[in-house]
Amino acid sequence: MNNDLAGQRVLVTGGSGFVGRTVVAEFRRHGAEVVVVDRQPFPGDDVPVILGDLTDPAVRYRAVTPDLTGIVHLAAITSVLRSAEAPQETFDTNVAVTQGLLELARQREVGQFVLASTNAVVGNVGTSTITEDSPPRPLTPYGATKAACEMLLSGYAGAYGLATCALRFTNIYGPGMAAKDSFVPRLMRAALAGGGVQVYGDGKQARDLVHVSDVAAGVLAAWRRRYTGTAIIGAGRSVTVLDLIDAARAATGAPLPVEHVPAKTGEMPAVIVDIARANAELDYQPRVGLTEGLRTVWEDFRSSVDDVRTVTLKMS
Repeated sequence: MNNDLAGQRVLVTGGSGFVGRTVVAEFRRHGAEVVVVDRQPFPGDDVPVILGDLTDPAVRYRAVTPDLTGIVHLAAITSVLRSAEAPQETFDTNVAVTQGLLELARQREVGQFVLASTNAVVGNVGTSTITEDSPPRPLTPYGATKAACEMLLSGYAGAYGLATCALRFTNIYGPGMAAKDSFVPRLMRAALAGGGVQVYGDGKQARDLVHVSDVAAGVLAAWRRRYTGTAIIGAGRSVTVLDLIDAARAATGAPLPVEHVPAKTGEMPAVIVDIARANAELDYQPRVGLTEGLRTVWEDFRSSVDDVRTVTLKMS
């Protein structure tokens, strides 16, 4: 255990979620005291949790206290589909909450703020490489709200001297995502069931997949440096959907047959990012390879099934 963050008190919003749990563990491993605010309880009882919805000002007031070193803001509506169906709710949850937290940080002299952002702020750039300097052209309410949050961070840094950092994550995967419906957990469920997966179009769409442990390391790196600005946190290496399926076959040992179905209208052909700024400014270096990372997901899925079987046997 490295205690380089001993004496620091960190608020992690959305800390009970898939990414949040790993971020909380990383900060605690380095000696920080962590407080979580979330609508869901935190697994275990050794982390203080403020239960509630951050759209409620009273919950924000309870969470942002003057003794905080800073805030890691992960809580958000992240579903593109949900954002399109409920744009007002998405604005309230993403933009208004972020502004409310920043304002409390200013009032209570909490000097550091790290935001989970996304490369969706850039929109569809075809097969071009995305950098932090790519102009924002979001195509969904989700991307637009995150772009607005980034502007708020910039404004609070410029006007009040807060150390504000927007980390643009690519597609995150890793243990703890069993409840999600993205492609990696679908692959895992198919492997467990001995089934196959549907692939839209030819399967040559490129995506950058970053392991959740590398994301947590990126958050910690930005925090340590009190970095102000924007940085892309990803693997820095894009793979096609077919490559991903091959890696899942290697990780699980399952055949995972593929059925090609018509491509979805408007699907981005590629997400290719440059992580050079994160490397130079934060010394960020992703360490988990795709097949190795998928093995961690596979073991997590298998243990979840084993836990369910054990409970079933005990009850029968």
